[in-house]
Amino acid sequence: MKKTQKTNKEKESNTKTQTKESEIFASCSFSSLGLHSTLSEQLQERLGFEAPTLVQAQAIPVILSGRHVLVNAETGSGKTIAYLAPIIHYLQGYNPRIERSHGTFALVLVPTRELCLQVYEILQKLLHRFHWIVPGYVMGGENRNKEKARLRKGISILIATPGRLLDHLKNTSSFVHTNLRWIIFDEADRILELGFGKDIEEILDLLGSRANESVEMGKSSEFKRQNLLLSATLNEKVNHLSKISLENPVMIGLDNMKMQPDSSVNQTGSLGSDVDEDLDYSIKSVNSSSGDYRLPAQLVQRFVKVPCGSRLAVLLSILKHLFEREASQKVVVFFSTCDAVDFHYMLLSEFQWSPYSQFEEELKQMFLKCKTLRLHGNMKQEDRRTTFSAFKTEKSALLVSTDVAARGLDFPKVRCIIQYDSPGEASEYVHRVGRTARLGERGESLLFLQPIEVDYLQDLEKHGVSLTEYPLLKIIDSFPLHSQMHRVKKFVSLESHPWVVSLQRELESYISAEPKIKKQAKDAFCSWVRAYTAHRGDLKQIFMVKKLHLGHVAKSFALREQPSLVGKTFQNQSKKRKRDMKQKQKGLFKKRKVASKT
Repeated sequence: MKKTQKTNKEKESNTKTQTKESEIFASCSFSSLGLHSTLSEQLQERLGFEAPTLVQAQAIPVILSGRHVLVNAETGSGKTIAYLAPIIHYLQGYNPRIERSHGTFALVLVPTRELCLQVYEILQKLLHRFHWIVPGYVMGGENRNKEKARLRKGISILIATPGRLLDHLKNTSSFVHTNLRWIIFDEADRILELGFGKDIEEILDLLGSRANESVEMGKSSEFKRQNLLLSATLNEKVNHLSKISLENPVMIGLDNMKMQPDSSVNQTGSLGSDVDEDLDYSIKSVNSSSGDYRLPAQLVQRFVKVPCGSRLAVLLSILKHLFEREASQKVVVFFSTCDAVDFHYMLLSEFQWSPYSQFEEELKQMFLKCKTLRLHGNMKQEDRRTTFSAFKTEKSALLVSTDVAARGLDFPKVRCIIQYDSPGEASEYVHRVGRTARLGERGESLLFLQPIEVDYLQDLEKHGVSLTEYPLLKIIDSFPLHSQMHRVKKFVSLESHPWVVSLQRELESYISAEPKIKKQAKDAFCSWVRAYTAHRGDLKQIFMVKKLHLGHVAKSFALREQPSLVGKTFQNQSKKRKRDMKQKQKGLFKKRKVASKT
């Protein structure tokens, strides 16, 4: 009880501090931060920023001063503008004006193709009245020869994914980067989580931009190199990247106690592997395993506890409630695998039923009356681009996605985030919910948990994240069944609730009658079980595949029977273990027999 009161007081104190800081910076303007007046007008006219956000007000003056900067701020706080605006401010002021033939002056590294396109779109808007500064991007999935031609002409500010950038640095001789002044790592933690650590080190070496080399570069160059690192969460690998790429950085978004860099920075180690334990640096004190996550104060966070076999029926019911409550809104649902996204996309796009009678086929109608989109890493590049653009422009839509949409993407007016599958890393929770409650707007998040997974809430509480329970039964009770409101006694369990039972039956009938979607359901089932076994660290003790009832998991994909492939695999593994045990026992018995004879 005392602990809860203490946590609440800390939250109130943090909220008050944030409010005071916001009030202080709300009175300032972009011009007062030192930005060119035309650029300040562009921020207001084309991007709708009346005044700087807190992180922008803190970061822009420091970046303009030329210092290396590490920004740790909650997602949706306006970090992209915080680094793009100062770069444009300097480039537009060069006399004589910069030309395409001068090559690349600023390089922005991002983890995903979608984020690459998003930063490029923002950059285009900001450069509307600075036509001589050329924006561009290179990323996996695009035509490499076309990129090569654009690089040959010259790109002033280049946004890139690490793999494709490294490819061009090694193989595109016409890529001019001798005038490179800025390197920005946006969503640095995600870049490293996706396994680009070795690529980043190689890029830094090729560009001569390691911290201990950048000073030497500055002596021979017309200007000093400036590196910026931005991340919503901090961990050991981000810590190491900051040490090898930032020279005596100013830290923004960290508590004062955590803002004292250690002068004796060890420059060894590797981003591609776990960082040595003896690395001594102040950012280590905000390791994501122990530090609080930074989340917007206006975000309402809830969880819903659902038995495995009822998960699908409950998900559809909640989505129906959300879109009937407010037709014009956007919702994102996160899944753990691409197969799960494909299955739920097909189901949500096509599932029809009759709310009046099970026997009136002609009265069937769409269960969800909203536009449904999907996004995952196995889709073709053109399809990913179309989905990304469509969800941004739609006033009302549902997006089902893997974690490819969890980082940095700014979808306007997203009202609710549903985490149907718990994230593989606890820190990923922050990035998923960060797609809503952006730039001061209200937002909701909902985390699905099975009864066997509720310890995950304690793991989040360690990081200062507390969730309240979603009023699920109240929502379920509100649905009329066959044109009549059902009166359910309060002691009836969720899985035996008439609405849930009826909807589950309809879903199973629909799946069994459609061979194509039934195959999708089986594939999704198999990949979901594999993903469930892949949780790491402390989470492995919470998400234990041994505790799952695979028959109930099959029901969560509206399958009446557990797919035989996974069933046989588990049975075969069990039989193999028993066989091995018997053989060992036989071997021991024989050894004992021989020993007794001798």
